[in-house]
Amino acid sequence: MHGFYKIAAIAPKLFLANCQENAKEIITLAKEANKKNATIALFPELSLIGYGIGDLFFQSHIYNEELKALKLILQESKNIDIIIILGIALKEANKLYNCAAIIQKGKILGIVPKSYIPNKQEFYELRHFVSGKEIKNKTIFLLNQEVPFGTDLLFQKDLLCFGVEICEDLWATTPPSNALAESGANLILNLSASNEIIGKGEYRSELVRTQSARLICAYAYASSSLGESGSDTIFSGDLIISEYGQIVARDEKLSFESKIIYGEVDLERVSNLRLIDSSFNQAPKHNIRTIPLSKINTPNSINRFIDPHPFVPKDKSKRAKRCEEITNIQAYALIRRMKQANIKKAIIGISGGLDSTLALLSTHKAFTIANWDYKEIIAITMPGFGTTNRTYQNALALCKKLGVTLQEVSIKDLSLSMFEAIKHDPNIHDVTYENVQARARTAILMNTANKENGLVIGTGDLSEIALGWSTYNGDHMSMYGLNSGIPKTLVRYIIEYFAKTSNEISQVLTDILNTPVSPELLPNKDDTITQVTEDIIGPYELHDFFLYHFVRHGFSPKKILFLATLAFSHYDETTIKKWLKVFIKRFFTQQFKRNCMPDGVMVGTISLSPRANWRMPSDANFQSFLKELE
Repeated sequence: MHGFYKIAAIAPKLFLANCQENAKEIITLAKEANKKNATIALFPELSLIGYGIGDLFFQSHIYNEELKALKLILQESKNIDIIIILGIALKEANKLYNCAAIIQKGKILGIVPKSYIPNKQEFYELRHFVSGKEIKNKTIFLLNQEVPFGTDLLFQKDLLCFGVEICEDLWATTPPSNALAESGANLILNLSASNEIIGKGEYRSELVRTQSARLICAYAYASSSLGESGSDTIFSGDLIISEYGQIVARDEKLSFESKIIYGEVDLERVSNLRLIDSSFNQAPKHNIRTIPLSKINTPNSINRFIDPHPFVPKDKSKRAKRCEEITNIQAYALIRRMKQANIKKAIIGISGGLDSTLALLSTHKAFTIANWDYKEIIAITMPGFGTTNRTYQNALALCKKLGVTLQEVSIKDLSLSMFEAIKHDPNIHDVTYENVQARARTAILMNTANKENGLVIGTGDLSEIALGWSTYNGDHMSMYGLNSGIPKTLVRYIIEYFAKTSNEISQVLTDILNTPVSPELLPNKDDTITQVTEDIIGPYELHDFFLYHFVRHGFSPKKILFLATLAFSHYDETTIKKWLKVFIKRFFTQQFKRNCMPDGVMVGTISLSPRANWRMPSDANFQSFLKELE
């Protein structure tokens, strides 16, 4: 379903050295996961016997019992589609290997041996097992089946491509998963027997998470449970599913009973992210055998949390830290540009709206860091035909409290003279009426910059740039686009951050935050805002969601619509589709504005600068994108 696959990570109740009972428990749990349309059931290391049986590994009886148990699992799995991955001990050429058996529909698809055998502290596996790291291109016979055997195996069906490593492999300096991912595996599965000591759980989780980030993949981890021997240590049954640096599901609770977690991983996402990662694409090639899978389960529905505001951290402390980091990036980038240009004055058009407020606050912070005189910030308020007293007074109050130089230049007479020059009736409130005012303001800012030897600070944000919600060569143009890397949904939180950290300007910033977003280019009635941007082009929270998944992940319109219906409960699918069509049309048709946009600092993973992250012709056709939504 839309590139999602459901993984079941399982820590079964363990009957140490009792292979038959373990097989029964594994079968029961695998069938349970199959009913829930899980694609894969991942069990721990040596899950058919138990990790901690010591020298019993050398007993022929134990090994024979394991083979009987494995045969039972093959028989019971013939009529289910789920892929079962479990841990076995394997005798081959008079050597004993710690292995993962990959099973589907009664067939052993492959066996992967453990590469790194620990022999330290509480682990002494070298006493029993040998490394299979060098085993490649080998086939063995097991239970009357010809089975690929080695560390060079990948398993694939459609978008799903997975590889397997075992416990210590992940902790090694060069995990096998590196080569597996470089060869195409977008999902890594780890069968483990990891004991529980102070601090290890946190480190283990971080190891899984960071490996999934480094390899741009999904990573599932299943560890042995309390049923293992407790002679010198205990095993917690830690279960972890991660995707590209994010923990999707986790259960680390100690339990003597079987545990199972489910996590839906988006393999289309990680595959698309790899396409644009040049370092990943330059990775070395490896000799790998790919084993085809038969029909696999895919989820009927998605229970995973889809963040409706992907640009905004949910955690308040992380959000505050992000806001501080962004404003530092803005401030130091501005200082760098002004020093390069040998300019000490900043020119900003201030309207009392969100974007110009943020640009002013970040410029003020830059001047604080550089120890420059705030009076060298020239804030110009330019009231026009649609300016309300609320935004006007907020602009004045903010400038006064920040101690910057405030100038007021009405654009009414200048706009009227331009209407007269181009013979436009000022009573016709069309796009010409609006854009003349926007260009009048830009002319004032640019000419003031010439007069004062200053730098015009652009106020337009990333969301407006994506939608082309600006007047070409009007507010579209500046000398440095300070907000160009910040989406509208995040702009609000940054201003809120300033409001919480500075009592002196808190009140005026709160009122600015509560003011509807508007260009204020049309005459108002009773001094209230009548031109509300989001009523015209749609909610910014939707457009930011569309932008993130379209640019960052390369998702199709159909998948973006699907994700949006999961993320936003307060919009129905018809409404979301309506605004998604608007986004697609505007994003394509407004590229010509982005192709000549001014410099501006990148603050996150998405930038629409033609010199940075986004290169696109202005004449690309969007009809097929819209057609997919019909």
